[in-house]
Amino acid sequence: MDTNQVIEQTARNAYGRLLSYLAVHWRDVPAVEDAIGDAFLAALEAWPKVGIPNKPEAWLVAVARRRLIDRARHARVSDRALPTLLAMSEDEQRLTSSSASFPDERLRMMLLCTHPAIDPAMRTPIMLQTVLGIDAARIASAFITKPSTMSQRLTRVKAKIRAERLTFEMPDEKEIPSRLDSVLEAIYAAYGSGWDEAAITDSPRRKLAEEAIDLARLLLQFVPSEPEVYGLLALMLFCEARRQARHDDKGNYIPLSEQECARWSQGLILEAERLLLNASQAGGIGRFQLMAAIQSVHAQRLWTGRIEWEAIAQLYEGLIRIHPTLGALVGQAAAVAEAYGAKRGIALLEAISSAEVINYQPYWALAGHLYKRMDRKADALSAYSRAIGLSIDVSVRQFLSRQAADIT
Repeated sequence: MDTNQVIEQTARNAYGRLLSYLAVHWRDVPAVEDAIGDAFLAALEAWPKVGIPNKPEAWLVAVARRRLIDRARHARVSDRALPTLLAMSEDEQRLTSSSASFPDERLRMMLLCTHPAIDPAMRTPIMLQTVLGIDAARIASAFITKPSTMSQRLTRVKAKIRAERLTFEMPDEKEIPSRLDSVLEAIYAAYGSGWDEAAITDSPRRKLAEEAIDLARLLLQFVPSEPEVYGLLALMLFCEARRQARHDDKGNYIPLSEQECARWSQGLILEAERLLLNASQAGGIGRFQLMAAIQSVHAQRLWTGRIEWEAIAQLYEGLIRIHPTLGALVGQAAAVAEAYGAKRGIALLEAISSAEVINYQPYWALAGHLYKRMDRKADALSAYSRAIGLSIDVSVRQFLSRQAADIT
């Protein structure tokens, strides 16, 4: 692997850890972003000449730290920053030693992003961009908004942080539960982004699903009494258990209801079931527990050979009562169609505001499927066409194209 490839790979795999480590200590996200950018530029200049360092991440942290020190001196804040500078200097020596591993401060950084001065609606997006390195366009897709709109909102948040010189303090133990929702949402959105692009070989986001699961496990250690953390981890593990069954040996996409149960990971399913049980015993019910429970019903097909669609429809009804997202509404329509007929499912779909679903691929894929079952050929073809255009996974596009081609 040449130098540029190493730098690119380090940027993909370690940017969030680098930013989180420095920002947790420095408490100035925009300044840290600038310093890390300078460090990568320095690597592009130095590494081809002097060789790739044994610990690229530690080298980048050292350069970024020096940039921050220089800026602190120019801004005449060295006295205030001195304790931080000393702590970071000690850490730099430890990080460059042969045995030290680079610390993962992303979870702490995500909690820092729940600062009261940051708009609650923007806390998850700012985590996704700064901590997990997801670009504004992909964040916009997850939040079903225009990329330009999301980019402007993220820019305004960072400008506010810089202009108001917000300092990021860790919330105390009593505050954490009230700040947890944004963190859970960010981890779940990261998992979804990685899950969507797992089949795309050159996608920089392929490993996000694994990172999201790792972060959830860290979060569980940090707040072991929060039932929704158990629920989120269970939800992701249920989905992860089916990864190998999503495509056949030729790479063709296989929908959940048609997957071979033998290809599911029984170990991950059993772990997810244990987590879901722990969540139920911890008290309280939340969206992630209900979403995990829906996946648990699907997983039971491994042992029963059938899908209990009525139970899934009931769980969706409960989910919509406490968290009526677009995804939940579409999921409910799918379950109701399977349990009680396509006509009732399509009625639920058509009740959703058209403005909300214009760019939501699952809606159009389900609409195509249900219209096809009802022999509404023109509507089915139109819905499939939109779903195909919104699909980022080639195998999904091909699957939908085959479904549309069957309409005669």
